[in-house]
Amino acid sequence: MLYPGVRCRKGAIHLWRVLFMALPVAGCALLAACSRSGPEINDAGYEVNTAYVATGQDSRVRFIVLHYTSENNEDSLRILTKNRVSSHYLLTDGQEPVLYRLVDENRRAWHAGSSQWYGYKNLNAMSVGIEIVNKGPLNPEKTLWESYSSRQIDILAALLKDLAQRHRIHPRNIVGHSDIAPQRKIDPGPLFPWEALARQGIGRWYNKNRVRQHEAMFRSTGLPDIFWFQEKLRHIGYEVAFGANNEEQTRKVLQAFQMHYRPQRYDGEPDIQTAAILMDLAGQP
Repeated sequence: MLYPGVRCRKGAIHLWRVLFMALPVAGCALLAACSRSGPEINDAGYEVNTAYVATGQDSRVRFIVLHYTSENNEDSLRILTKNRVSSHYLLTDGQEPVLYRLVDENRRAWHAGSSQWYGYKNLNAMSVGIEIVNKGPLNPEKTLWESYSSRQIDILAALLKDLAQRHRIHPRNIVGHSDIAPQRKIDPGPLFPWEALARQGIGRWYNKNRVRQHEAMFRSTGLPDIFWFQEKLRHIGYEVAFGANNEEQTRKVLQAFQMHYRPQRYDGEPDIQTAAILMDLAGQP
């Protein structure tokens, strides 16, 4: 039995362990009672009773946003811990990559900036941000990029599976920084292995057989106009303004889309393959 007036407090658990060693039966009862319920007095000095848990709740996390750091390990860690930018996780490079948790998942990290996905804005408030140490583009023309190591991707895949399961994140909401801010960001870049991760059940991908059928149709009917591309991009989550006067903005969104789903060519120009992939993704639930 729990003796009258006994409360489970920080620091008190040591006393219960002493009692447990000295009095096995009484010690077990006290430890069991502490683990079940009862008021707790926190560091601020007020009492909180945690005996009841509401069923009407879910995770605040709706999205996972992936980035590259453009820096080495040391500078990435310094920037993400000492400056006014942060991420929940940092994955280093090298022979033995290290996964750091820099911000608790229950708190907001400052990684996404001005952003939008499926109409949701301010994604910092509802996402987990993951920074991966990678230089990104290696030349000014952005035609050469640093590859991600297989060990980095193995660790990342395990983390993404865990996050998606715990927070019940829909595959379409595992995105890159360029997906949610295509007018100003290009990370994680065209060498990020979205398709390889999708084969492990991580993230959204298209059906290749259906895409080939769509390509045949567009070769027969012709390429859709810019309004069609704008509508389909918005339908699958991207922020894009409608209208013929928004060609440059639409081109940047198409470039982000192509980096994600068709990285062999990411010039932002509409073409049959881009249209076919868009059509397939737009038809997915």
